[in-house]
Amino acid sequence: MIKKCLFPAAGYGTRFLPATKAMPKEMLPVVNKPLIQYGVEEALDAGLTEISIVTGRGKRALEDHFDISYELENQIKGTDKEKYLVGIRRLLSECSFSYTRQTEMKGLGHAILTGRPLIGDEPFAVVLADDLCVNLEGDGVLTQMVKLYNQYRCTIIAIQEVDPAETNKYGVIAGEMIGDDLYRVRNMVEKPAPEDAPSNLAIIGRYILTPDIFDLIKQTEPGKGGEIQITDALMKQAQNGCVIAYKFKGQRFDCGGAEGYIEATNFCFENFYKTGKAY
Repeated sequence: MIKKCLFPAAGYGTRFLPATKAMPKEMLPVVNKPLIQYGVEEALDAGLTEISIVTGRGKRALEDHFDISYELENQIKGTDKEKYLVGIRRLLSECSFSYTRQTEMKGLGHAILTGRPLIGDEPFAVVLADDLCVNLEGDGVLTQMVKLYNQYRCTIIAIQEVDPAETNKYGVIAGEMIGDDLYRVRNMVEKPAPEDAPSNLAIIGRYILTPDIFDLIKQTEPGKGGEIQITDALMKQAQNGCVIAYKFKGQRFDCGGAEGYIEATNFCFENFYKTGKAY
C-alpha cells in the first residue's frame, strides 16, 4: 500500500507576488485554512499518513503550522474557538511529517528528486498544493488515483481538459484510451505552444510515482526553461508503457494565480465554511 506523499514546496510563488514575498504560497489561506492543509487532508483521506515536504528558504511557517502551538492551545482551551483546531489536530495525530530543503530551484523534477531521502524505495504520491482539488460527490482525487494504482501498479498522473489556447501553461499528454477516463500515455510535452500540443489533456498537480522515477530524473537533462522537468522523466517511463493518465472526477482550482485563488475561496466558502465543514 502507498503510505507516503511528497509535497514540493520550495518554489517562490512568483505568480502571487507581492503576497508571497515573505509568506510561502502554500500557506495562503483559502477562507480560513492554508492551501497545504487541504492537500494534506486529501492525502490522509487517501490513506497516506507519511507526509514529506520539500521546503526552502523562508518556508519555516510550513513546519510551524504542522506542529503544536502550546501557547495558542492554552489560550483558547475550554472556549468555543477550539473547534477551529479540530482539523489540524487530526492531521497531527494521524500523520507524521518530515522535511528536507531544496537549496536550488531547478524545476519540479529536481524538487521531487530532492525528496528521495524521505521517500526511499517505495511508490509515493506527489501533491502540488497550489492545485486545490475537491470532489463533492465522492472520493477525493488522490483516493481515486490510489485505487487505480492498486489495480495497475504503475505511475498514474492526473489530467484534465483545458482550453487549447492554454496548453503552454501545462505538461500535455497524448495516448490511447484504455478505459473510462484512462489513457496509456504515448507522448508528453512540457508547455507546448497551442499549435504544437498533442492534445488538450493537461497534467495537473497530482501524481502517483513508482520509485524508479528517481533514477530517471537523475538521468534527465535540463529541458524547458533550463529546469529539470518531471515530464521528461515521465516520458522515459511512458516509452515502456508504464504511465497512465487519469481524467479525474472533481474540480481543480489553480491557486497559484489570483483568478483561480478567488474562485477556490468562493467555492470553499459556500461549500465548506458556511456549512460548518471548514475546520
